[in-house]
Amino acid sequence: MKRFAQRRSSRRTPLAWLNLTHDRRKLATSLAGVAFAVLLMFIFTGFKNALFDSQVQLLGKLNADIVLSSSLRTNMFVPEAFARRRLFQARTFEGVESAYPLYINNANWKNPETKLTRPMRVLAFNPQDPILPLPEIKAHRADLQMSDTVMVDTKSRPEVGSITPGTVTELSDRQVRVIGNFTLGTDFASGNGNLIMSDQNFLRYFANLGPEEDSRSLATVDIGLIKLAPGVNADRMAASIRDRLPKDVAVKTKAEFVQQELTYWQENTTIGFVFSLLTAMSFVVGIILVYQILYTDVADHWAEYATLKAMGYKNIFLLGVVLQEAVILSILGFIPGFCISTLLYIATANATGLLMEMRFDRALNILLLTFIMCLISGAIAVRKVQATDPAEVFG
Repeated sequence: MKRFAQRRSSRRTPLAWLNLTHDRRKLATSLAGVAFAVLLMFIFTGFKNALFDSQVQLLGKLNADIVLSSSLRTNMFVPEAFARRRLFQARTFEGVESAYPLYINNANWKNPETKLTRPMRVLAFNPQDPILPLPEIKAHRADLQMSDTVMVDTKSRPEVGSITPGTVTELSDRQVRVIGNFTLGTDFASGNGNLIMSDQNFLRYFANLGPEEDSRSLATVDIGLIKLAPGVNADRMAASIRDRLPKDVAVKTKAEFVQQELTYWQENTTIGFVFSLLTAMSFVVGIILVYQILYTDVADHWAEYATLKAMGYKNIFLLGVVLQEAVILSILGFIPGFCISTLLYIATANATGLLMEMRFDRALNILLLTFIMCLISGAIAVRKVQATDPAEVFG
């Protein structure tokens, strides 16, 4: 009965918590180590997700149910256009409400202060077409129809210089005036940022390029956007259009088109592999850090653990104490790591224009990784105590 009472009393005593908090300075150092590992995992997974998310943020905002593109276009980097008449043909399908052309080109933007040029992506369309239904664009439809005017993405890189309305500079060696701003974000294809202009201005800037560049016309389209009537199934309509249109165009639902872009960057580039490898290395670094923390704590209390073993406590009890310490470290270490990572996400998004989002599901994944990391470290750290004979300690 006495032993039973002692065990009940010891279970009520927060032994793991007392082990960690008896030396506050050491606890702070331990939490800093865990937070550092959490921060590394957040940063590397954040960059990977941001690069993928940024690649499809434009596609996600396009007002379309079905997307037409050249069958040679595998991603937004490929400058392949298709005949605009394919859009006219698509409009004849019952259930198709409208079809809009989107023109895309890259052009050199001159920084109005430094006079240095930077490549930017130009998105052109009829301002009356609801291709990018952003409030800022709707408010400047009439202004966009004026000659030599553009709207500039507020998330463009600082190197492009002033983008405030009223700024006059050059685009493709032709004078241009900024009449407004919108917010989208950069990606690999946009370079330093995005510009929006009308389709008529697109002709003015790109219809008569030099002999070394391909001139553009409104007869060829980069992306075709199809809106369906309410209640029409996008998958079935896409299959119907795909079967009846010539094979020089690829017909996909918007979701399929977005997935094609993601698949290209995930499977045909090293981005995903590199950042996944860095995240895995951060996980391993975290295991080593937490192991050192817990092993040091176990070593400092080796005599106490040996005493507990001599009193009859089993190895499972010692394992439970160390794992409780690991769980406490994972929770308390995750909090500062999460907070610092959130601030770094915001700073990175503002500096680069990348879509750095601290989403709940992604934060939960890192929390689970932190739990697993600390539990593995605890399980390794307690092995020496479990293998120790109390007689060796008291000698």
